[in-house]
Amino acid sequence: MSTVTAPTATAAPAPARPRRRADGARIITVVAALLVALFVALPLYWMVATAFKSTGDVAADPPQYFPTHPTTANFGSAFHQYNFGRYIENSAVVSVIATLLVLGFGIFAAYALARLPVRGKAGVMMTLLMISLFPTVALAAPLYLLMRDIGWLNSYQGLILAYTALNLPFAIWILRNYFLAIPKEMEEVAWMDGASPVRTVVSIILPQAKPGIFTAGIFAFVACWTEFLIALTLDNDDAHRTIPVGIALFGGQFTTPYGTIFAASAVAMLPIAILVLVFRKAVVSGLTAGAVKG
Repeated sequence: MSTVTAPTATAAPAPARPRRRADGARIITVVAALLVALFVALPLYWMVATAFKSTGDVAADPPQYFPTHPTTANFGSAFHQYNFGRYIENSAVVSVIATLLVLGFGIFAAYALARLPVRGKAGVMMTLLMISLFPTVALAAPLYLLMRDIGWLNSYQGLILAYTALNLPFAIWILRNYFLAIPKEMEEVAWMDGASPVRTVVSIILPQAKPGIFTAGIFAFVACWTEFLIALTLDNDDAHRTIPVGIALFGGQFTTPYGTIFAASAVAMLPIAILVLVFRKAVVSGLTAGAVKG
């Protein structure tokens, strides 16, 4: 008697469409990232390349994409002919002090808005957001009149006060969001031990909030270092001019030293590049952790 064996069931092949979609999305992401990187890198390369070009190479037609006769004369001209070293010193003093003040006030204000029972907290946060988005050009004239009345035109303290006020709201937003992402149990233990809010911030919050503090500090420093309109409005004295205003005034009535301008711009970019490279992990960590809660 013959037996009939049933055909063995074979597993159906997995559909290839989801994997193809995933591969396509990955390719699109890589291409988009490369395009963005190229879009950012090309102006930076052109700035650095032009900084090392001679006057003839800068004015060459068609443009030269590589300096055929590299020279450092443009850097010497920026420091000796246009007093660029003084502009760097002014920007460093104003930016560092303003950043420290922003962090000092912002840490305690953000902690109060994140942890303490503050009345009208939503209204305060909305007001801070509106202030941070307010156009700077609308504040230039009132700030000029204020600094003129108190005698702080052409001074460090005038710019420091203005930069602190302009950058503090955004720093509070960043720090508050980061503080909300920190577990509250350790603070509750400190409160049970009788620690004050200030002691809690110094002993518990600051060690855990370093990435968020670095992020807020770098944003504030870059904003102060690159600000132009307020510095142009409040400082007409060459002894107190910052880098953006000083570079804008390079040249004369009939000549524009593009090589010197690009050389000074490349030097001014170095502190920002160093900060980003050194603290890039802290900045990314602070931004991602601060985005968990709002």
